[in-house]
Amino acid sequence: MTNKATPTRCAWPGADPLYIAYHDREWGVPVRDSRDLWEYLSLEAFQAGLSWITVLRKREHFRAAFAAFDPDTVARFGERDVKRLLGDAGIIRSRAKIVATIGNARAYLELRERGVDFAQWIWAFADDAPIQNDRARAGDVPAVTPVALEMSKALKSKGFKFVGPTIVYAFMQAVGVVNDHVTSCFRHRQVKRLGRRGT
Repeated sequence: MTNKATPTRCAWPGADPLYIAYHDREWGVPVRDSRDLWEYLSLEAFQAGLSWITVLRKREHFRAAFAAFDPDTVARFGERDVKRLLGDAGIIRSRAKIVATIGNARAYLELRERGVDFAQWIWAFADDAPIQNDRARAGDVPAVTPVALEMSKALKSKGFKFVGPTIVYAFMQAVGVVNDHVTSCFRHRQVKRLGRRGT
């Protein structure tokens, strides 16, 4: 009986099964839904100063605490909700990040009220197609790029908080605006094909 070979993948998931599943199924896959993009951006903000696996392990708790990341609902959160969230051990209890998430929901709704589709707006920074990188080593992947700087500046101008260029680039990688799987990773080619199909 032949064992199926372990695929070569990016090094960052390590041996953590949750991290591996996220890498293999989710990271870098183009996301075109506005609400889903806002959820990813919100979670990246909570990740600031921490590791992504910390957020990933708490993601379902975050979804329950933030009304499935429905911007219309979160935008109506008030001080009572902030206190509730600060008492929720299932999430990252940072007042600044909680308040920023509520404010970001309101900023998202303001864009929508002006007739701006959040997904189209985000993808316009990449000319509506994933940026395909061909980086051989993890050390070749930058923390920030000019596009990330541009998107960060634009988000801030629209009232978003916790959207510095490093957070924004991590967001871009997660939602497939950029394909930063290293070339030896089995997902590099798969994600590249997804980008070509425009999914």
